Amino acid sequence: MSNMELINLILIPLYIISIAASLYIIHAHKAYFNERFKAGVVSVFMLAMLFFLIAYTFKMFIVLLIRAAAAFGFGSAELDVWLQYGWTLSQVGTTAGLVSLAWLTWNKRFDLFLILRKADREPEK
Repeated sequence: MSNMELINLILIPLYIISIAASLYIIHAHKAYFNERFKAGVVSVFMLAMLFFLIAYTFKMFIVLLIRAAAAFGFGSAELDVWLQYGWTLSQVGTTAGLVSLAWLTWNKRFDLFLILRKADREPEK
């Protein structure tokens, strides 16, 4: 077994586990987001975390395709171009998510909420 085959044997399962773990985290927080969106108010920190995880999952899927194309020989020049575009887009998303989370952490702004709609209020008498 060559070094590259060994690396592929290690990395491909790790990428799959990373994708599965991030999809699980997104799914586990689905009830929170459904509840908060229905209420019309959502935590900015949790929204940034969701954005980061979605971008990260997409990035791991792209890197899995890159590694699998190299390992199993189904790569092509056209696929490489599309994978590079996907990698760039996912890197922009993960960087934006991390910068948002870092800014919120640095400013200790874990209590920021985004108001999506005003709650129905009874008119004052």
